Parts: sequence; structure tokens; C-alpha cells
Amino acid sequence: MSVARRNIHGVTHYEKGRAFEGYTLFAPMLGRNVWLIDMMGQVVHQWKMDNVPGNYGKLLTNGNLLYLGKLIPSPLPEFGGNGGQLIEVDWDGNTVWEYIDPLHSHCFAEMDNGNIMIAVWREVPDEIAKTVKGGQPDTELNGVMWGEAIQEIDKETKEVVWEWNSYDHLDVDIDILGPLHPRDRWTNLNAITMMPDGNLLVSFRCINTIVIIEKSTGDIIWRWGPSEIAGQHNPTLLENGNILLFDNGAHRVYTTIDFSRVIEVNPKTNKIEWEYKDDPAFDFNSFICSGAQRQPNGTTLICEATKGRIFEVTKEGEMVWEFASPFYYDHAIFGTNSMIFRAYRYTADHPGLKGKYLDPSNYPDVNALMPRRFIHGRSSDVPHLTGSSFEIGGFRDEDVK
Repeated sequence: MSVARRNIHGVTHYEKGRAFEGYTLFAPMLGRNVWLIDMMGQVVHQWKMDNVPGNYGKLLTNGNLLYLGKLIPSPLPEFGGNGGQLIEVDWDGNTVWEYIDPLHSHCFAEMDNGNIMIAVWREVPDEIAKTVKGGQPDTELNGVMWGEAIQEIDKETKEVVWEWNSYDHLDVDIDILGPLHPRDRWTNLNAITMMPDGNLLVSFRCINTIVIIEKSTGDIIWRWGPSEIAGQHNPTLLENGNILLFDNGAHRVYTTIDFSRVIEVNPKTNKIEWEYKDDPAFDFNSFICSGAQRQPNGTTLICEATKGRIFEVTKEGEMVWEFASPFYYDHAIFGTNSMIFRAYRYTADHPGLKGKYLDPSNYPDVNALMPRRFIHGRSSDVPHLTGSSFEIGGFRDEDVK
């Protein structure tokens, strides 16, 4: 990361009245803190966790944090997205509930009945693995190709009450690995979203495909993606019936330019009805992770993972809020980085925030390190806020006590 980019952190742009007001939750990927910030980028709450995220946390309606932590060592250290510890903690960080499965991978989804859906790694039977098409030859992991199972966990008993194995339902003639992917994983399931009808919306990164799974039968009743998206993350169902997702662009087939975008696809027509790209396109680019969340006012909150950047755009593609994470870590592969897997925004009247004391003065040390800000007026007289830090570098999460 360049010195110039690393010197910019905190809220760099804020157009009050156009951005959707609320509090933004994120967990730096290599830190052990989960942060809740206000629109000015000031920390208003912090959870200190035992494990780094594998990969994110969510605020529940009861005010607790549901968090997927990464158990180290992992049984599959070669794979990104490993978790292992799904834990619910209260506002003060006390453990309320915990579920351990070392093979838990990437994601979780809350269900209306109180149970939780998770993804877990599963070996693809050899007779099926041999027929899977695509990928780099002879790159299985110790001779094994891995897939996933989706499991419904009874939150009270911690028993598996429903399971769906990907290799039982995928089609080797359709669900083809990208040519540059190793054959250690068939799909790399990275997101589960529960739909109002009880079905599941699922993302498979390595085959550039999102699907809808009918829970009652296990059948894949809709699939879309190859030749349209590449290495995608975080599909969610919108109120209009469309699907919003982050299209990473990893190994994109129809262009030589590396770029990411956020799109909205109509599952009835399989047509893309909205798209956000930057100008120039390569300025917005995260090869891995990332996500997008549609806001009630129609804007979209976007997490550009590899840059540690969270920003908000209008339907017309105009940026109205931007935050650059100041939390940096050293990593053997990714180097010094501020990566964030996903971010969520919650309204001030969210049930989980009711009665909570959200005062930045509770965190004077960390907030003192955020950049000073100033208000600008635009020619349209719509106030917005810009600012950046000219200090040397960001600061490291472990420096914050």
C-alpha cells in the first residue's frame, strides 16, 4: 500500500442529508476488535474478542454481537475464510452462547426460528471429484478436493437438524471451476442469506455462481453467474425481488482490466438492472472478500475489503460517505494491510441499540487518533464533510487497549 493511501484514514467524505444516517459495524480481518462507529467515524462501541474474525460479526436485535472467530491452528490452514468459533457475546463482551466446529467456513445466517445456518468444509467423494471440470490440473490438496455442507444448527441443543451437501446437488457439466483456480476446492461457499420463504441464497466463488436452494427439497431452483460475474461475495435479496451482490472480478473473462463492481440482478429475467463501478474502473478493486448492503433510502453501503474502505453511493453512483480503516496489521501473504471482510450499518432506532450509551467520549484514545475534520459547502449548498490525516501511517489495532 502506498504511503499516500495509508496516510488517509477515518471519514474522508460525508454528505449529510444524502448519506443514510446510522452506525457502521466492522471487524478488521487480522485484529481482535469489533468496532461500531458513527457517521463522523468516531468509535462509539468496541467488543474485544479472543480470536481474529473468520470473517465478520453482526449486531442482533437483542443488542448482542454474533461473531465468527477463527480458530488457530485451523485443520485447513491453506484455505481462506476459515472460522471454527461462532460466538454470541452481550454488549459488554460476556459470552452468551458458543458453537465450535473447526471446519466452519466463511459465513453464517440467522433464521426466523432462532436457529443458525452455517457452512462447513466437506471432502468431495473421489468418484465425484474426478469428474469435476476446470481448474489447474493436479492441484488438489493432498489428493483431496473439498466442497461444503450447509447445516442448520439448533441454537438451544447445538444439534444439526438439517444438512445440505454441495456435491450431492451440483452439476459437474454446469458448475465448472474457473481455469485459474486450483482444484483443492470445488466451490468455496462464501455467503448464505435466508430468504423470506425459507429458501437459501448462496454464493459459490470458484464457479462464479449464485444459487437459490429450495430448503424443503434441497434442489437448486435458480442459478446465475458464469460469464457475468467473477469471484463474487455477499448476495442479498432486496425488497423489489432483485439480488444485490459484490462482483469482485477475480479472473474476469471478458476484460483485461481488473475491477470490481456492485450489481443488482433480476432473478426473473437474469438481467443486471443496476451497476456501480468507479471511474476509472480499476480504482475500485478488491480481488477477495467484500460486500454491499442496500440502505432504506436507496443508497448502497459498500465494503472494499482489501483497501479497508467502506463507502456509500447513491443510485446514480455518487459517493456520499467514505471511511478508510486506520487499523493495520502485518500478514505473511498480504503484507501490511487494513482489510475488512464486510460491514453493516444500523439505524439509531435499531432494537439492538435501544438504550445503549453511544458516546465517542468513552473512547478518547482511539478517537484522538482519527483525523481532524472540517465542513465544506458545495455550490449546491448541500453540506458535506471531507478530511484526511497527514500523520505518518495509520495505527495498529493492538495499540488500542
